[in-house]
Amino acid sequence: MSQIDALPPLRDVIARHDLRAKKALGQNFLLDLNLTARIARAAGDLAGSDVIEVGPGPGGLTRGLLAEGARKVLAIEKDPRCAPALAEIAAAYPGRLQVLMGDALKIDPLDHLSPPIRIVANLPYNVGTELLIRWLTPPEWPPFWASLTLMFQKEVAERIVAKPGSKAYGRLALLAQWRADARIVLTLPPGAFTPPPKVDSAVVHLTALPEPRYPAPAGTLERVIAAAFNQRRKMLRASLRGIDPAIESRLERLGIPPTARAEEVDLRHFCLLASDLG
Repeated sequence: MSQIDALPPLRDVIARHDLRAKKALGQNFLLDLNLTARIARAAGDLAGSDVIEVGPGPGGLTRGLLAEGARKVLAIEKDPRCAPALAEIAAAYPGRLQVLMGDALKIDPLDHLSPPIRIVANLPYNVGTELLIRWLTPPEWPPFWASLTLMFQKEVAERIVAKPGSKAYGRLALLAQWRADARIVLTLPPGAFTPPPKVDSAVVHLTALPEPRYPAPAGTLERVIAAAFNQRRKMLRASLRGIDPAIESRLERLGIPPTARAEEVDLRHFCLLASDLG
């Protein structure tokens, strides 16, 4: 199928509204509506959910989400040039699309939504990681969202799902896997986008766990992970000395080799250490 609704092809929409992607906004438009529908389906059954979409641009993924049955889509868009194209989609799906113009880092969307809430987005490259970390580290858990289905540069996606011992393993993997199940569900080549980025992209699906995988105080865990991976070439007895001068004996007591480097330590042991530090 080349079309998923009665609206014009995205190339026509972009040409009519002169929506050339802006590098400063991290924009790379996905024009194939078959692919946007696949991303929407990767988010699961949307029929009973409200969906947050960040950076809809001309609305390709927006149309996919609506066509796949999302109860409501709240689209947050920073680029005012996209407003007319999004207004056309809202008219085609009466009462199901709300557009908020502004910066997703500064907007609280919850006043506009009803649970369950899913987040599905082809995130602008320049804010994607920051938004993910915010969604993974709320003050309380479980979070307001049931799942995240997000497109990143493939390198970032691989960091989210990475396992101990790999170069990609680090802060993102630990924060994501502590509180969610994470998997890559789709990989896209540069040619799928306009303009083509220099790297492959990938879609990651994260499902929120009802409680963290292992008990640990969130603030302490984040501090330990940050200290360990900020100096990932160092042994833990050196990289974590600033957190606890007696860290070496503490690590030994917990069964963590003080000579291990951060990438060799699994999530369970990081949680054990954070819990012991309190």
